[in-house]
Amino acid sequence: CNFEFDLCGWKQDENDDFDWHLRTSSTAKLGTGPATDHTLQEPSGHYIFIKNSFFQLPGQKSRISSPVLSRKNKNCKVCEGVIIFYYHMYGAHIGSLIVYQRTTLKHEKILLNLTGNQGNFWQRKALTLSGDGDEDFQVVFEGIAGEGPKDGIALDDLTFSREC
Repeated sequence: CNFEFDLCGWKQDENDDFDWHLRTSSTAKLGTGPATDHTLQEPSGHYIFIKNSFFQLPGQKSRISSPVLSRKNKNCKVCEGVIIFYYHMYGAHIGSLIVYQRTTLKHEKILLNLTGNQGNFWQRKALTLSGDGDEDFQVVFEGIAGEGPKDGIALDDLTFSREC
């Protein structure tokens, strides 16, 4: 999902504190978030973003989850799937980005936990999705608000490997 047209089936969780927003750098205030998206490398390109603000308290969470991926796919049992994505986490008081693999029975396993300033550029990450039996699952991105009113976390180009 490059977020150029919509959220591609990714859904905002209902039991979190605030939402991820689809946006472009051209609509952002100076100093908040990346200068361009990752896909087009243009200010008019889209990505999803959470921004610390006066509306969120430090520690509040925003979650977005993938469509359900099926373990019943024979390829998914044979080799482990991968999610590849790009993230931008820049600012002195940035919060955290946590990526979970969540089963349909709501068991969550942390795949990645990043906290603090990661640099003013897009970074690529590939995470292996482990196979636990036949249970279907989702990938969940959780952004946790920090203390800086201009700091935020952006995600772009979320891709699942062909295995799943």
